[in-house]
Parts: sequence; C-alpha cells; structure tokens
Amino acid sequence: MSRRHIAKKRVLSPDPIYNSRLVHMMTNRLMKSGKKGLAFRLIYEALKNVGQTTQQDPIKIMEQAVRNATPFVEVKSRRIGGSTFQVPLEVGTERGTTLAISWLLSSCRNRSGKDTVTNLTNEILDASKNMGNAIRKRDEVHKMAEANKAFAKYRF
Repeated sequence: MSRRHIAKKRVLSPDPIYNSRLVHMMTNRLMKSGKKGLAFRLIYEALKNVGQTTQQDPIKIMEQAVRNATPFVEVKSRRIGGSTFQVPLEVGTERGTTLAISWLLSSCRNRSGKDTVTNLTNEILDASKNMGNAIRKRDEVHKMAEANKAFAKYRF
C-alpha cells in the first residue's frame, strides 16, 4: 500500500444486459480464476430464475436482497495498552455493499444443493425476504457491535 498517494477509485462499468453496476460487482466477486464469461452466465441464469419465480423485475429483487444484507455497523480490532478491543464502527455505503455481496455469495457457496445457479437463486430470494444465511451473518455482526458498544470511545 502506497504511503504517498491515495489509490484512485475505479469506476465499474455496468453489465451489458441489465445495465446495472450491482450485477457487474456481483459477477466480479463470483468469478474464479479469471473466468468472467462463466460468472456472467451463472449470474444471468440465476436472475432469469428469480424473474420467473417472482414474476417481478429480477434487478429490483437483487437490489432488495443486497440492501437487506447490508450491515450498518461492524467491529474492528484495536490494540490499546496491551489489550485488544473490538471497536464498533459505522460502515460506509461502498463497504456495506461489498460486504453484503460477499456474504450472499459465500452463503450461496456453502448451501447444500444441486448447482451454483439454484443456490444463488435461492439465496437472493431468501435475502430479499429477510431470511437466509447472509441475513443471519448481518445480524451476528450487529449483535457483536451492540455487545461491544462500551468500547466505542476507542474509535479511530
């Protein structure tokens, strides 16, 4: 990490079919070993399944799922005088969206099921209804921040 210059924020172009930056962000997080075509195919198939299941716009459902899984606070370790404290911090919008996407995809991968498309479809549908593992992870983070509220004075 450079000490002199702050890294420039790269603007992500929207995906070709839905024209959504969120879909592109999700694709980049889903991609493994540089196989972006495969990641796009999986995302588009899952979104098509979401649209068929709910009879609504799949992008709206996915945005709702990401919004529901986005945390408001998180804890970070801070070392003070030989002790390590879990200090609760507010989460910015970019970081919150990144965490939500990461939790959605990790809970999709940990689901037992047939294939990634089915698991991703089910995880998006569950998160849009405030259920599922990604929502449970967000609640755990919120509980941890609530439990360590006394150490908020050590914010940096």
